[in-house]
Amino acid sequence: MLFSNTDLKIFAESHINVKKEKVDEYREQVNRLRNKLADYLKDNPEYGLVKMLHSGSVRKGTALKTLNDMDVAVYVKPEAVDEDDESDVLEYVRQALIEIYSKHNMKPEQFTIGHHCVKVSFKGSGLDVDVVPVIPNGEADDRGYLITRDTGERVLTSIPLHLEFIRKRKSDNANFAQMVRITKWWRDQRDFKFKSFLIELIWAHIADTEGIADEIVPALKQFFRYIIKTDLKSSIIFEDNYKKSKVTLSPTGSNIFDPVNPENNVGQSLDDAKRERIVDEADDALGYLTHAEQASTKGVAISSLKQIFGTSFSF
Repeated sequence: MLFSNTDLKIFAESHINVKKEKVDEYREQVNRLRNKLADYLKDNPEYGLVKMLHSGSVRKGTALKTLNDMDVAVYVKPEAVDEDDESDVLEYVRQALIEIYSKHNMKPEQFTIGHHCVKVSFKGSGLDVDVVPVIPNGEADDRGYLITRDTGERVLTSIPLHLEFIRKRKSDNANFAQMVRITKWWRDQRDFKFKSFLIELIWAHIADTEGIADEIVPALKQFFRYIIKTDLKSSIIFEDNYKKSKVTLSPTGSNIFDPVNPENNVGQSLDDAKRERIVDEADDALGYLTHAEQASTKGVAISSLKQIFGTSFSF
């Protein structure tokens, strides 16, 4: 083989992964938001916001270098809003954030209503923070109803349990986070619909059932082969937080379940067209990988790998 795992790792470090100093900067940015909110709530315990938690890819360690926003969740007291009216919830959160952070030299125009969130725009880093409302339901582990970014539906979730789910797979599989990042990068280069959450859950299933290979090419083959073999029709259910008996399988489509909420079949977001496109892309990618491994010249290997890693790929 004309290229090595080191070649691919070097590319990932230079093009795909967020540098540690940037991750630290982004996390500090969120921490400042959280701390200012916490200080405000100490003096105003009657206020309609409860807390802010860092979620999303930066918190999970699966963010790409192309990241342009971060997700945080803000917990809103049910009695403070009409929880069935998303526009009322978002406007309440926006006005609350303006009131809290205007004391810290932030302007009202830095807070805008986004796609199922309130977007906070920072002038310094240029990185936006998407604040997603969660209505707590009073149960443990910060469970509450999240307005999902893709559909706007209300889904029961627990950010701490989701983070623990990812943390466990990262602890047991050293290559987990890197392969999630690489797979998300592949999706972005090919420009097709494949939710990051679904990518994480498929990798978690592979981690749990066979373990993730230490090197990038064998690991990618695991991922692509799983998709091709199953057509994304095999059930993926995790028992970290509930028993398999709690889920209701759909007779059609994909059954890939949220590890925190047994009623949330994430796979149902895939209609036949999306699912078939993912399977076709995986089949093509496996072919490109094999062609690159068997290439007789460096140019042919690079040309094949560019179909997976994009036009910027080289070694």
